[in-house]
Amino acid sequence: MNTPAILLIEDTPTLQMVYRSVLTSAGHRVVLASTASEGLEIFRAQENPVVVLDLVLPDRDGLSLMQEMLALRRETSVIVMTAHGSINKAVEAMRVGAHEFLVKPFDEQRFLAAVANALSNRTPKRLAPRTAALPTSVPANSAFIGTSDAMTRIHGKIASVARSMATVFITGESGTGKELCALAVHGNSARASGPFIALNCGAIPQDLLESEVFGHMKGSFTGAISDKPGAATAADGGTLFLDEICEMAPALQTKLLRFLQTSTVVPVGATRPKKVNVRIVCATNRDPLEAVRLGQFREDLYYRLFVVPIHMPPLRERGDDVIEIAEAALARFSQEEGKSFDGLAPQVQALFRALPWPGNVRQVLNVIRNVVVLNDGGVVTADMLPETLAQQQGAPILARVAPAPAQSAALDDLIGRPLAEIERMVIEATLDRHGGSVPKAARVLHLSPSTLYRKIEGWAKP
Repeated sequence: MNTPAILLIEDTPTLQMVYRSVLTSAGHRVVLASTASEGLEIFRAQENPVVVLDLVLPDRDGLSLMQEMLALRRETSVIVMTAHGSINKAVEAMRVGAHEFLVKPFDEQRFLAAVANALSNRTPKRLAPRTAALPTSVPANSAFIGTSDAMTRIHGKIASVARSMATVFITGESGTGKELCALAVHGNSARASGPFIALNCGAIPQDLLESEVFGHMKGSFTGAISDKPGAATAADGGTLFLDEICEMAPALQTKLLRFLQTSTVVPVGATRPKKVNVRIVCATNRDPLEAVRLGQFREDLYYRLFVVPIHMPPLRERGDDVIEIAEAALARFSQEEGKSFDGLAPQVQALFRALPWPGNVRQVLNVIRNVVVLNDGGVVTADMLPETLAQQQGAPILARVAPAPAQSAALDDLIGRPLAEIERMVIEATLDRHGGSVPKAARVLHLSPSTLYRKIEGWAKP
C-alpha cells in the first residue's frame, strides 16, 4: 500500500494495542512508537501526515516533541492525547500548532472523527505572513480593517490558527467585529469553500435553540410540520459560528459538549445520530471565565471551546484605525448612494480620534451612513455629523463627569432603594422609551435579549 501510515506515539502497551486496533479496523495503516526518541526517528525517516501523540512520554515532554516535528514538516496534523488533569497542557498544544486534542478516556467514534478530520487536512498549506495587513478572505472595504499594532497582531493570529481544526473563541465588546473575525478564520482555512453558518444564541428563545442548532424531525413538537436540519448540519464541511455563546441554556451546553466530543448530532425527535464535519468558532461580549465562576457556563465546555482565544480590542484602543474605517465606509456608502465625498476634514479626524466610541465599529458605520444620506457630498465637516455626536465636540470630559442638576435629583430618589428594585425601574423605563421592544432596550442596556426576557419572566412569577 502506498498510503502513508499514521504515526501513533503512546507509551502504555494496552492503550497502544487498543488505538492501533481501532485505526486498522477503520482501514488505516499505523506505525507505532513507545517513546519520544523512537517516534522522532520514525518521523524523520518516513512521511507521516498524521501523528497521534500522547503528551506524557517517559523520555521527553510531548509538547516539545510536537514542536520539533512541526518545525521539520509544518503541514503535519498532530492529534494530542491527554488525561483530564492535563487539559491545560492540551490547550497549550493547540495554541502552538496541534490539529486537535482528545481527553482520555475517549470513545472510538470521537477518535476516528479526529483522525478523519486530520486526514482531510493533508494537502500542504502555506501560512500567510503574520504581518499581512488584511486576511485575504475579508473584502478591503469591510469594517475589519486597520493597521494598528492591535489589529496587526490579530491578522497574524488568524493566519496562524486558520489552518488547524482548533476551536477559536472570540471575545470583545459589542460592535468590535467578532463575526468578521470569525469570517476571516473561515475564509483563510481549508474550509473556505464550505458553508459559514452563524447562529446568535442570545437572539433565539431558549426553547427553540436546540432545534436551531441540531434540527428537528416532523411532529417532534407543536409546530414542527416538517423535518428541519439544524445549523450544525447546515455547516457540515464548513464552519459553525456560535455568537453570544455564554447565553446558551445549561441543558443545551451539555448537548453541545457531547457534539464536540462525538462530532454527531441528534435532531429533536430523532433516535439515530448523524455524523458531521464542522469547525466551531464562538464569540461573546462577556467574560467567559466570569460566567464559569457564576455557574452560568459549564467549566468543561469552557475548556473545550477556549482553545485559541482572540480578543477584539475596542475602537478606542486602536489609534488611527477609526480614521481608516471611517474613510473606507465613506467611500463605500458614497458609491451606494451615488454621491461624491472627499474625505474627512481635519477637525472631524481629530474629533473621531478623541471620541470613546462606545458602539465601536458599528457606531462609526452608523455615523458615516447618516452623513452620506443627509448630505450632498464634499469634505465631511463637523456640522454634517449627527447632533448627538457633534455635541461631544465641546468639553466631552466635563460633560461626562459633572452631572446635571436633574441627574442629581434623580439619584437622590434612588438612594435607599434595593439594587434589584433600581434595576427593574431602569429596565421598565427603557422598555417604555422604546415602545416595549426588548431587542432595542437590550441594545441600550448592553444586555442580550435573552437575559432581558429572563428578568421579565422572573418578575411575572409570584
